[in-house]
Amino acid sequence: MTARKTVILLILTLLSIAGMGARNVRLYGYVVDSENTGIEFANVYLKDSTIGTTTNRNGYYDLQFRMGDTVTVVFSMLGYVQTEQRVWTDRDVLNINVMLPTDAEALDEIEVRGIRKQTGTMDQVDAKTTRVMPDATGGGIESLMITFAGVRQNNELSSQYNVRGGSFDENSVYVNGIEAHRPLLLRAGQQEGLSFVNPEMTETVELSAGGFDAQYGDKMSSVLDITYKRPRATEAMLSASLLGANAYVGFGNERHSEMHAIRYKTSKYMLGALPTAGSYQPNFLDYQTFMTWKTGTKDEGQRTKNQEPRLSASGLKKGQWELSLMGNVSQNTYHFFPDSLSQAYGTFMDSKKLTIYYEGQEKDIFRTAFAAFGAKGNVGQGVEIGFTASGFYSNEQENYDISGLYRLTENPMSTTAGGTTTENEGVNKDEELQGEVDDKVLGKGNYHQHARSRLEMGVMTLAHDGSWKSGKNLMKWGISGRAELISDRVREWEWRDSAGYSLPSKEDNLELYYAMSGESELKSVRMQGYLQDTYRWNTDAGDVLLTAGAHVSWWSVNREVLVSPRASVVYLPGWKRDLTLRLATGLYYQSPFYKELKDTLTDADGITRFTLNRELKAQRSAQVVLGADYYFRAWGRPFKLTAEGYFKYIDRMESYTVDNVRIRYSGQNDAMGYSTGLDMKLFGELVPGADSWISFGLMRSRMKMTEHPEYGWLLGPNEQRYALSMLFQDYFPRIPQLRFHLKFVYFDGLPYSIPKHFEKQGRMTDYKRLDIGATYAFRYGRTKWMKNPHVPAWYIQAEVFNIVGFKNVNSYFWLQDYYNQIHRSPNYLTGRMYNIKISVELK
Repeated sequence: MTARKTVILLILTLLSIAGMGARNVRLYGYVVDSENTGIEFANVYLKDSTIGTTTNRNGYYDLQFRMGDTVTVVFSMLGYVQTEQRVWTDRDVLNINVMLPTDAEALDEIEVRGIRKQTGTMDQVDAKTTRVMPDATGGGIESLMITFAGVRQNNELSSQYNVRGGSFDENSVYVNGIEAHRPLLLRAGQQEGLSFVNPEMTETVELSAGGFDAQYGDKMSSVLDITYKRPRATEAMLSASLLGANAYVGFGNERHSEMHAIRYKTSKYMLGALPTAGSYQPNFLDYQTFMTWKTGTKDEGQRTKNQEPRLSASGLKKGQWELSLMGNVSQNTYHFFPDSLSQAYGTFMDSKKLTIYYEGQEKDIFRTAFAAFGAKGNVGQGVEIGFTASGFYSNEQENYDISGLYRLTENPMSTTAGGTTTENEGVNKDEELQGEVDDKVLGKGNYHQHARSRLEMGVMTLAHDGSWKSGKNLMKWGISGRAELISDRVREWEWRDSAGYSLPSKEDNLELYYAMSGESELKSVRMQGYLQDTYRWNTDAGDVLLTAGAHVSWWSVNREVLVSPRASVVYLPGWKRDLTLRLATGLYYQSPFYKELKDTLTDADGITRFTLNRELKAQRSAQVVLGADYYFRAWGRPFKLTAEGYFKYIDRMESYTVDNVRIRYSGQNDAMGYSTGLDMKLFGELVPGADSWISFGLMRSRMKMTEHPEYGWLLGPNEQRYALSMLFQDYFPRIPQLRFHLKFVYFDGLPYSIPKHFEKQGRMTDYKRLDIGATYAFRYGRTKWMKNPHVPAWYIQAEVFNIVGFKNVNSYFWLQDYYNQIHRSPNYLTGRMYNIKISVELK
């Protein structure tokens, strides 16, 4: 007992001595860049601990901690070289000033030094993540969209996405400040190529899922803001996979930069996994370039770095101008020769089988061209101005004549529901259609679909924008004029026959199941302008950023003047530098474009003809977004937890339906609605040097028809009550060049309406998908056979899409049986697929 007391006393004595050695220490100073300008939001923390802080707008930091013998202090910021300093001293107050040089060398695609703080309504992700993220679209920038809170995607064949209950048309996309356009006739994901944005040319990707600033145009849901790179050295990337190939080259210096890229995509391999057997021949090809030139200044060479720091994010000095040219041409063709479909669906107790034999083909072609010339200059006194002239042209043709012989039967219970084959496999075409099998026939017949549609669109824009920075104010303004010329001709119809009777059946005439016909031309002018100001207060209680402004627009078609006031406030508490609070609100409009104007009228023969409703008003939405970001370190690595609650009320709403990716509008301001919900996201490095994230959202979206109050509140066309998505990256500590990637999404199914019965709704099955990938990197200096410094890296990537084989649905094929009962046969998306991708970096 005495020995035990002695040991305890010895331990307490040692602990007391250790405690006497530790003392409270205050560490403070500035973190600056190579131009002696303070770096805001730089991370300052003790290595291998959770103790840390961030710098203020002047680069100042102040950190207090208990210190024993020595500590290592880490200074880091995204885009700068990380610096570590070992500290040992007997003083209680230490002053350390650090200069972080810019990280001029290319970072590894999944290496992150820190997390940039969000001081506005725009969230940002690293565009290089597209290189490692498993992506069935073939490498589009839209694969990054689900990394943002509030964004949903429900079709791996399409680049379209929805934000917080809105349609895809409610999302605006800007590239270098210029609004991007896309073809209008697309009706299925199978027809799509790649979007305008090229990931290899992209520097930053920012998105606001609501409550965005006045500088952005009239859309109600979201803004995607893309900024292209300006390379200062030679760089190149070549890649090839089963889904296509890409080639990119960029070079430049302090005065001049150029980027050129070619992309080729073929979805033939992916479409081969669809239930409908046939010959798919999709091909997409585009070329894109972006070039810049900077002028010199009169006193260049006499000015030192400290005499003239950069006055704006563009990096232009006083009296300096930058000229830019951006161009793109693309062609997307889709040829389809269907053969047959045989699939079972339903539940075990109510299983059905649909068999269709096809004849005919579909041939579509979409050609686009875009060019923009810009000039931006720093005229001094904190004023920067810019001018842009741009043009977009699209020529779209959709042609198909496809007939089908179908047969709907009750499926024996021995057949697995949801499969694509049954126990009657091997029965020939004649036997199958004549019913010489034991299955109970619910309906059989044939149908014919026909389309000859043409659309030409030209959009020309002249714009001016500017900014003025004075003290704590940053004012921005802009004005633009846009001419829109659209020529459209639509010829579509579908005829159905069931057991010798045309559907729908009328005694006195023959009526088509569906028919749309019309021609129109639209010539219009659209004027837009905005003014906004950001003011910043710095107090002991914290930093406050207030942004307020208004966006004004006018359209010659409906002659409506829209005034959209918007405001946001961001608060960074001084007592807790790792917390950011923000509130955004405003009145947002969805100014009509050509598709929304189409109003339809069905005559006595069942032919639906469209006209342009020139009295259609812009949809209007009042929005409130409340959010918070919490920055913290765990296991010595940075993390960010985001939560946002939102409410959107919409009046003067235009009702619409969604079929695959085609959105059909009513052409009338005939509804009202709302969307509300909560989105949460955790982002950080679960393993050192590899970004991962997980997001979860809850949503409720409703719509009410103003002319049919008896319908009550209907489901919003894009309501998904819950959504879960994640990306996880990992590697073996002893083999860091081998990385594993897992992407998982689980979204609530989208609502649907029965054709010609808008008020009768249901919900599709949940959309769920698990994609995995593995990337092995061969790097110069780390791999023995990599001896050429101009080839810094090779990558080999293997991917498995939908590894579990989930059968996701994106639309339905509707049938009517002998007893006038309506049946819906699901149109399934792709099953399990494999992909191999090889990439090489050059410099």
